[in-house]
Amino acid sequence: MKLYLQNVVENFNLNNLPADWLGVDFEVFSNSKKLYEYQQKALEHALKTLFLYFEEDKADKTNFFTRYQKNGLTEDLSYNLKKESKSLKYLLDYDIEFPIQDDKISFKYFINRMSFWMATGSGKTLVIVKLLELLGYLIQNQKIPKKDILFLTYRDDLIEQFKEHVGEFNQTNSLRINLINLKEYSSRKQNPMLPFGNSLDVYYYRSDLISDEQKDKIVSYKNYENYGNWYIILDEAHKGDPEDSKRQVFYSILSRNGFMFNFSATFTDDRDFATCVYNFNLARFIEDGYGKHIYISQENIKALENKNDVLLEKEKQKILLKILLLQTAINKQYKSIKEKHPDKKLYHKPLLLTLVNSVNTNDSDLEMFFKEIEKIASGNWDDALLNDAKKELQRELDKPDAKFEFEGVHLDKRILNVLEGIQFNDILESVFNSKTIGTIEVLKIPSNKQELIFKLKTSSQPFALMKIGDITEWIKNKLTGYEIIEKFDNESIFKNINHSEDINILMGSRSFYEGWDSNRPNLILFINIGKGTDARKFVLQSIGRGVRIEPIPNKRKRAQFLYNNKELDSQLYTSIKDTIEPLETLFVFGTKADNLEEIIKTMKQEKPEVLLGDLFEINPDVKDKLLLIPTYKYSDKIIVEEQNVVKYPIHSDDYNNVKEYFNYLGDKTCLAKYDCNLKVLQRLKDGFNGKANDYFLISKEEKIINNPDFILRQIFRHFENKLKEFSDFKKLEEEIIHFKRIHISAEKLNALREKIEKVKKGKYKDAIINELKEKLDKKEIDIDEYTSQIENITTNLVKEAETTYSSNEKLKIKLLNNHYYLPVMLTESERAEFIQHIIRHKSEVDFIKELENHLQQENNFFKQFDWWYFSKIDETLDEVYIPYYNPKENKIANFNPDFIFWLKPKKIEKYLIVFIDPKATTYADANYKIDGYKKIFEENNKVKVFPCKIIVKLFMWGKNNTGAEYANYWTNSFDNFANKINSHLQLE
Repeated sequence: MKLYLQNVVENFNLNNLPADWLGVDFEVFSNSKKLYEYQQKALEHALKTLFLYFEEDKADKTNFFTRYQKNGLTEDLSYNLKKESKSLKYLLDYDIEFPIQDDKISFKYFINRMSFWMATGSGKTLVIVKLLELLGYLIQNQKIPKKDILFLTYRDDLIEQFKEHVGEFNQTNSLRINLINLKEYSSRKQNPMLPFGNSLDVYYYRSDLISDEQKDKIVSYKNYENYGNWYIILDEAHKGDPEDSKRQVFYSILSRNGFMFNFSATFTDDRDFATCVYNFNLARFIEDGYGKHIYISQENIKALENKNDVLLEKEKQKILLKILLLQTAINKQYKSIKEKHPDKKLYHKPLLLTLVNSVNTNDSDLEMFFKEIEKIASGNWDDALLNDAKKELQRELDKPDAKFEFEGVHLDKRILNVLEGIQFNDILESVFNSKTIGTIEVLKIPSNKQELIFKLKTSSQPFALMKIGDITEWIKNKLTGYEIIEKFDNESIFKNINHSEDINILMGSRSFYEGWDSNRPNLILFINIGKGTDARKFVLQSIGRGVRIEPIPNKRKRAQFLYNNKELDSQLYTSIKDTIEPLETLFVFGTKADNLEEIIKTMKQEKPEVLLGDLFEINPDVKDKLLLIPTYKYSDKIIVEEQNVVKYPIHSDDYNNVKEYFNYLGDKTCLAKYDCNLKVLQRLKDGFNGKANDYFLISKEEKIINNPDFILRQIFRHFENKLKEFSDFKKLEEEIIHFKRIHISAEKLNALREKIEKVKKGKYKDAIINELKEKLDKKEIDIDEYTSQIENITTNLVKEAETTYSSNEKLKIKLLNNHYYLPVMLTESERAEFIQHIIRHKSEVDFIKELENHLQQENNFFKQFDWWYFSKIDETLDEVYIPYYNPKENKIANFNPDFIFWLKPKKIEKYLIVFIDPKATTYADANYKIDGYKKIFEENNKVKVFPCKIIVKLFMWGKNNTGAEYANYWTNSFDNFANKINSHLQLE
């Protein structure tokens, strides 16, 4: 199912929104927390949707549904009263809002909704709290209708977690979110509290307690119906019990005249996919470096499924030995890093997470696992098994198809060498915290009925933790004869699992697969987890719990991404990079073939497209060339302290109004109301009283906003921003990666694969033809063989190919000899959803055509260089950019020009980096991007020459409409481009 709403908003530029819609800073959550880019992107998509629905379409569902249809929606997502759930009967009471035609209710009457497909551990709750801030801002500024807000999630502990996040937000933000239990709704409405300052009321309740009847805790939706005027935020609210479909209808009724926001890591309904405004599911989470790699073992470890088969005892032990061998190998890598850097907190102690289907039954899965672990710890197994287990594990990891899910990347084989040296004593030490074998004793925490701790009598440290719904039955029925010792402290080990590094095995059932976060799991073992929708959700959620990564404190991305983004020291990264992959991987094992199929099937649902990354290659000609990119760091100063202050653009009428408002409020009120920086406050007093031109760009051309409070808040935010400044040039490594992430619908793959291979080989066509000519001249081959081979080459080696799937789905595959990677893919269908991360915008496609035409000229501009290369830059994936101030968003943003060129002249010792950005429609923010470039790469209006005579230039490609001041930064032909480069840099 396509993600239609995401496609709608991705093709709608945020800069098209009026400035007063952009009053919420999506980055800052609290003093200690900032949102990641993907979390901010989710909020941007939500904002754009709200603007399109409420402002442009005036909350007309038919108009909004038409947008979907114009973006390719042809599927019938109507609700069928005869074929679907009986729960639809509740809609019959609201036939005005949900009219019936031919026993169906059109999906357009449910179109006032958006869903967020966000991976477990991706910080959905932070996004939800910031969404509340956004709704509050838009309501207060009369951008969207004022309606009540209701937050629903399905467990009490998740409500408590939500409250904690809201509390943290309230401590450091001017808006205060008041959380009110839904059962207090009537009394709150009858006796409203006087608003204190800037506040927002948000009701909350358990989603699984919304029903059609009223009991003690269960509430009837009818008592809170409110004429359908709710903004409802659902957090995994499709979970709970078989009443799910009924509750989904209740949510739609409650929000029928408002809007519904649905957050989940696992969607199963096509309607949720269609209305998905932002996809950052598990696949995307991992691809973008925020989570561990995932390796799913293809080995069928079926022996663990059979609890009573004596013949399979050795197989059971071998399976667990393989898993413990791998855990020990990963632990060795962890120890190696700790020994190299004892003064730094890097990575985590690896943990084995075992999830079972049955807990308290006779011969339960959990009991079986516990018994097998006990046998290994006590030495009650055959020594030969260890070598067999090691060999089998090495064979599996060494297979050509041993790849990470989603990424298509092979495992690093260095782990095989680590495994080779492991002996049983290493397992005892790494897993059981003991130097010798021993029997298990049990530790119980007073008043804790969910946790049991296990240790060997030969060790002073525990090694395993069991967490289940209630340990009473286990102690009574499974642990007869074991010594059970009560601990002196009453602290939960599970809650501190990140810091309880003694615990190497965590075992239990579904009771703890969500609602907790830890970066420690490196291995997950599923025992007898069944099939079906519930099992898929369980598998996905629990794997999501295991992918969290934290190489260094508070940095939650894999090390390579941190290094590329200058968040990890280069020397440190170099010293650990060959050791870290096992620690950055989650190895997943299942007990039976069906289970493994279920896991893989679930993963494929997360990523229905096929990655084409292995079909592209870095141009072999660039391997000995130094391709440099600029890197940046944040300034120590805020904008108002900079020598050349970035001025705030404002209409003259707005300036006069804000000046009067600022002077009316005075210092103390401004400090209390806006929590502003004292330095900014002092400078603004000058800016509003005699030195306006030092801090403001006052113009009649700017749009009038006519909201002094909003503008003043934006002005404070503007001058408190920190600029980014130049840091250094670095060799291009993994900063351009979008070609590895090109993916296409699976059914379209086969026809494309062959053509890509042909074009890729086309690079060698001329060389092969010349070689054949030489052989013919030397009479090493005759004319018939020459002709035959030439025909073969013409058929199998091409420099351009085309694939057409439909009138709107045409792909061109080109061999551009000077491009960073080969081949290049283009489509002239800008909205082609079936393939991502290729050249698709008309302005970019036209630029490539002009470049190809220019290169065909005998004395083209590029012939004056020893060598030159260029690359497409993808703004969503690549880390090549120029920082600039974006006034619409009122923050320092990254400008990713469409192309980067590297040029090494023949005649002079200079090195050129040239950014080119073709523009098709809007130029509104081009001058701000040029200003960002000038601030970093120019001095006194002249290009800086950096050490090693490196020069950086920027050109906008197209017709200049930003004024004469910016004329030198625009070009629209390669002849003009050549003249500007040559005259400016004196290359001739």
